[in-house]
Amino acid sequence: MSSIENKLELDNDTYKTLLESTRAIPWKIDWETMRFAYIGPQIEDLLGWAPDSWVSVQDWADRIHMEDREWAVNFCVAQSKAGVDHEADYRALKKNGDYVWIRDVVHVVRRDDGAVDSLVGFMFDISERKRTEEQLAALRRELEELSFKDGLTGVANRRRFDMVMEAEWNNACRHKQPLSLLLLDIDFFKQYNDRYGHLDGDQCLKRVARLITLAADRPRDFVARFGGEEFVAVLPDTHESEAYKIASRCRDLIAGEHIPHEGSAIGKYVTVSIGLGTMSPECSDETHAFIKSIDRRLYEAKQRGRNTIVNG
Repeated sequence: MSSIENKLELDNDTYKTLLESTRAIPWKIDWETMRFAYIGPQIEDLLGWAPDSWVSVQDWADRIHMEDREWAVNFCVAQSKAGVDHEADYRALKKNGDYVWIRDVVHVVRRDDGAVDSLVGFMFDISERKRTEEQLAALRRELEELSFKDGLTGVANRRRFDMVMEAEWNNACRHKQPLSLLLLDIDFFKQYNDRYGHLDGDQCLKRVARLITLAADRPRDFVARFGGEEFVAVLPDTHESEAYKIASRCRDLIAGEHIPHEGSAIGKYVTVSIGLGTMSPECSDETHAFIKSIDRRLYEAKQRGRNTIVNG
């Protein structure tokens, strides 16, 4: 054997040793036969399948999670035919039946005439990264949910109300459906806080929010804290008569809770005043004018002595 041949063999052995000492799993597929020319021994440590069991591309495809298989195979084949280097994340089947998240990084090797000769690449175990990504995604969802929730009462906040109101308004416009809205205000709440303190005032707000939610409990009913001691209930596809029943249920539940209120000028317990409005909006109508009209009815309910409902 010549010195050049010896050097090439030594270089190849060194290169192979380096490849097989990494956590990345090297592999090579002959494009013409669609068979594995090589796969690193690390594959057995990761997935449990011996290197000699990776014979053809079909073995690779069969060891992809069935939910990922079609798109992963189609994507990789299409990119390879086009001669484009690419990456694919998918779940790989372990011999024991579990799955591992894999990132497959693929390089397309071409002949001098431009035809595809082979595919070479590395598989990386990205399971830990995927778990971290899932945890971060869950955290983002939780933070987003919290950003739409009133921190004290647990119902939706004003920001969320604005979004829901706009969506339901547009839906009512498109489908020519009635939309009802309730504005509720706790009677003499300033006096409640003065008499019992703000901590008890917070508990009162929580109890009232819960009771309104119990009253407006249909799947599309939506309850939010409008501001201070005011709450709002959006009642999609609801005629005025049904909305009045829900408003009455709110008032009765809150009065029946018997939350002591020695500072009230109309009774011994907490009560609410309610403004109610119903509209089948045209697309040229504005939500602001509708809400403002209901706010005037709420004001009128207070002028009439409170603990009452004023509708159109």
